[in-house]
Amino acid sequence: MLEFKNITKVFKNQTIIKDISFTVNKGEFIIIVGQSGCGKTTTLKMINKLITPTSGNIYLDGKDISKEDTIKIRRNMGYVIQQTGLLPHMTVGENIGLIPRLEKWSEDKIVERTNELFKMVGMEPAQYVDRYPCELSGGQQQRIGVARAWATNPDIILMDEPFSALDPITRNQLQDELFNLQQEFKKTIIFVTHDMDEALKLGDRICIMKDGNILQFDSPEEILNNPANDFVKEFIGKNRIWQQPEFIKAKDIMITDPIKITGSRTVVQAVEIMKSHKVDSLLIVNKENIIDGIVTLKNIRRNTLGSIKVDTIMGREIKTVNLNDSLIDILNLMNELQIGYVPVVDDSSKLVGLITENSLLIVLSNQYINQEVEA
Repeated sequence: MLEFKNITKVFKNQTIIKDISFTVNKGEFIIIVGQSGCGKTTTLKMINKLITPTSGNIYLDGKDISKEDTIKIRRNMGYVIQQTGLLPHMTVGENIGLIPRLEKWSEDKIVERTNELFKMVGMEPAQYVDRYPCELSGGQQQRIGVARAWATNPDIILMDEPFSALDPITRNQLQDELFNLQQEFKKTIIFVTHDMDEALKLGDRICIMKDGNILQFDSPEEILNNPANDFVKEFIGKNRIWQQPEFIKAKDIMITDPIKITGSRTVVQAVEIMKSHKVDSLLIVNKENIIDGIVTLKNIRRNTLGSIKVDTIMGREIKTVNLNDSLIDILNLMNELQIGYVPVVDDSSKLVGLITENSLLIVLSNQYINQEVEA
């Protein structure tokens, strides 16, 4: 675990970092994002002691890093920067094996590890091991930079805008590959970027900085749904959540007062309730507001006796979604089952809302109209 505690950095009478505190858990993918000059790179460089705080403490696994051996700390942290940092007079293979050699690994072990790392980043060892960095494309150089950062299997990987100079296609490919590597190896990654799209695509949590302050440090979903202030709202983009449908939850789009009745109602009563609310179906719930089933006009037409209780004719096989299920999951479910509605329940299985094709159309149409008006 990494902890920043009341960290301040003053440089030439200017306060660059202003009393920030945060914690990074083991195995998390953390993104630090903000405009140029906000302090994000300074924050990153304090982790491996390239920059020393003016005040405050940084703890790694409970130990104050200011009291720990600097070389040892740096060798146990991978570091990837925008310009790759590859040594031009060394071959690609020698660049990857640099830290293992400093750690006095045997040559056989270095060769074995180097080959493993080439394959990890999708490059054939025999084809690239003896090439020099200048003979590689920008994307290939960054792959080697990532491989070198993983060389000694460090606990923490630091990445300072590693993909910002790459073309969009290569950048997207490397983002996906990095995400997959983190999922596989569960490294703690602290990644600096100025690009909110990149932050949302990669991070478990996102730290948004401005003028040396942390404005919000939260999950992507929470930042999109509940930005901390107007600056965060503007920085992420007012309508960005609609560009990230996986972050739109059932609770964001559901009808919050679905028409419901108990199973003790009669068919006649059910029909009158449908008429008054202009609907063709009713959800049936018990006293605890848990769904028992659904009754539709089609059910009722097959059972013309008005005195029949609806719980005797209702459909009992009804699919539901949870408050926190994503829009994508909901649309897939509705499409797969060919249904025009789906009730929303909370973690206690109690009915809290309803999503229908019409309600989805209204929500999405309103969003489109709002964007047109703002434009």
